Amino acid sequence: MSIDDRQNAAAREESLRRARAAAQSGPDGRGLGRVGVLYGGRSAEREVSLMSGAGVHEALRSVGVDAHLFDTGTQGLGELEAAGFDRVFIALHGRYGEDGTIQGALELLGIPYTGSGPAASAIAMDKIMTKRIWLQHGLPTPDFAVLDAHTELRRVPDSLGLPLIIKPPHEGSTVGITKVLGYSDMKEAYAEAARFDSEVLAEQFIAGRELTVALLGAGSTARALPVIEIAAPGGNYDYEHKYFSDDTQYFCPADLPEAVAREAQRVSVEAYRALGCEGWGRADLMLDAEQRVWLLEMNTSPGMTSHSLVPKAAQAVGMTYPELCVAILSEASCKVRSPARNR
Repeated sequence: MSIDDRQNAAAREESLRRARAAAQSGPDGRGLGRVGVLYGGRSAEREVSLMSGAGVHEALRSVGVDAHLFDTGTQGLGELEAAGFDRVFIALHGRYGEDGTIQGALELLGIPYTGSGPAASAIAMDKIMTKRIWLQHGLPTPDFAVLDAHTELRRVPDSLGLPLIIKPPHEGSTVGITKVLGYSDMKEAYAEAARFDSEVLAEQFIAGRELTVALLGAGSTARALPVIEIAAPGGNYDYEHKYFSDDTQYFCPADLPEAVAREAQRVSVEAYRALGCEGWGRADLMLDAEQRVWLLEMNTSPGMTSHSLVPKAAQAVGMTYPELCVAILSEASCKVRSPARNR
């Protein structure tokens, strides 16, 4: 074994030791208790969530956490309340899991949970509202238009240019997204996105390099992990290339000038704070030919599969997958404060 291999092995073992210690002590010195890993669900991203949840569950169990899988797509809220979880790790993606609905239910049940609260989750899941808030905060995001059944589609490229992107504002994992190359493509692209939402987002296409930044913490303590560059075959980072293909390349840290990397991290942290996010998240960005960064969307319950990006970024700063999961879980809380709850 080379010196580098020995050092890497030692670093992994130290990270696992930290994860075990954190799991045993917990934020209050009494451990993390009985933990539910919420996965599956009923969204178009169910398949990805099943993989994310299985990975998180295995990682938590590997360091001694009393973790149990709970499929919100097949089990109800009554069963969730009866399960007696002290806290839950939300490994759900998309509707009913990342959009504030399950977060609101957990608030009512008084079960601490990972990630952002109901309001921030709902706003971040709505790409149209997200962009409006970012623009209000002076953050860079591509120009856009909101389309519905009454929109004269052929006029949209006149204002946004071609190519452009059409997507459903409440879906993730590239579900329902089309890159429109010409006027004749507008009707079909709109119809595809409208399968998922009554209002559809048309967005200016930014040519360049695809970046993502993982985020941990909340408010003034929020911090960005190293920037990742995604290089998919033909620039097509679709559902298949995100979760199943081995052809997509990931570069972490991304090969960027230091000032550009810092700017991508700064913008991502500001975007995260502007939406009121906490716990963890991931900002997706584009870097254009002039080295300007553009915010595309914020994920408040990012993927945690073997191909996922937050674990890759954590690994770059010496955190193993189990340590990352324990760190996120340790911050689980109810976000809605009330006098009754505080008594």
